[in-house]
Amino acid sequence: MSYVVVNSLTVPAEQAATLEQRFAARAGAVDQAPGFEHFELLRPVSGTEDYLVYTRWDSVESYRAWLDSRDFAAGHGGQKPAATGSVIWEFEVV
Repeated sequence: MSYVVVNSLTVPAEQAATLEQRFAARAGAVDQAPGFEHFELLRPVSGTEDYLVYTRWDSVESYRAWLDSRDFAAGHGGQKPAATGSVIWEFEVV
């Protein structure tokens, strides 16, 4: 059963291009993480102004291991955040 994590990012309009560029240039370490299945950055069109970061994992354990990894820390530090807020939702695929 897959495990899905959706991160809803509040991004000021003037930071949208920066956010998209950062994700386009991301190191891709998550792609090599054990248990990783899929990634998408979703740009809002209607109904919300928040961006969604969608990742799918083979298990909650794989996701938690990624959060605790050096690659995660390296990919999420060093630069001023483009988002001003974040809400994380977690789901099991049924």
